[in-house]
Order: sequence, then structure tokens, then C-alpha cells
Amino acid sequence: MANIKSAKKRILVTQTRTARNKAIRSGVKTAVKKVEAAAAAGDKAAAAAELKNATSVIEKACSKGVYHKNNAARKISRLAKLVNGVA
Repeated sequence: MANIKSAKKRILVTQTRTARNKAIRSGVKTAVKKVEAAAAAGDKAAAAAELKNATSVIEKACSKGVYHKNNAARKISRLAKLVNGVA
């Protein structure tokens, strides 16, 4: 356990940020699963709607620093490709 005041603070701040990042990542995963489920069902309209929502969630996570911009772009690109392939 840390004895120095600044080290104690760093532990608390790290826990807070970890919890926040985990919540944001979880939201992204949920949004991605919704897009994939709609695409698997073959519902192009629903998949497109979910893609719009997922794109927003991923971009927000990127702006908060949870994901690197290239990682976010890759996720969005893959989802868009999936939705465009739905008949």
C-alpha cells in the first residue's frame, strides 16, 4: 500500500478512470453487438439504424480517449462493411 499522499491519490484516480473506461468500452461492445444481430437477421433498415447509433458511441469513446482514432475508425469501417453487405 502506498504511503505517500500523491501515490494514494494516483491509486484513487486510476480506479476512477478505469471504471469510466470500462463502462464506455462496455457501451461500445453493446452497440456493436446490436449492429451484428440486426445484420445477422437480414434487416437492413434496422442494421443501418443501429450502425448510426454505434458510430456515434464509438466516436464519443474515441473523443474521450478510450480508443485510439485508428482503432475507432477500424471498428466503424468494419461495421459499415457488414451493414452494406446485408441483402
